[in-house]
Amino acid sequence: MNFSGILIGVLTFFLIGLFHPIVIYAEYYFGSRCWPVFLLVGILCMILSVRMQEILWSVSLGVLGVSCFWSIKELKEQEKRVAKGWFPKRRWISTKEESGEMRRWRYGDYR
Repeated sequence: MNFSGILIGVLTFFLIGLFHPIVIYAEYYFGSRCWPVFLLVGILCMILSVRMQEILWSVSLGVLGVSCFWSIKELKEQEKRVAKGWFPKRRWISTKEESGEMRRWRYGDYR
């Protein structure tokens, strides 16, 4: 019996489920400008996928690479979801230091 197909299906399901919160987290903390990281990781995974001899590792890296590429699209869509109010937006509040020249950025409500 060959369980490779089932294993690949479970791995694909796991990676898709894993990347959903990663995209939300990345957009919340870094905005959509972090897309080049997903691009580089995706390209690296695709290159490694082509070079792997073992089919299970090759498919796994291919799925990971495609998930990274898909995350670039999802980052842009997540930005739109935040603009619609479906997800929280990170607020930056600047406070002046005593010297008045240095600025420090804080997250959240300043009280």
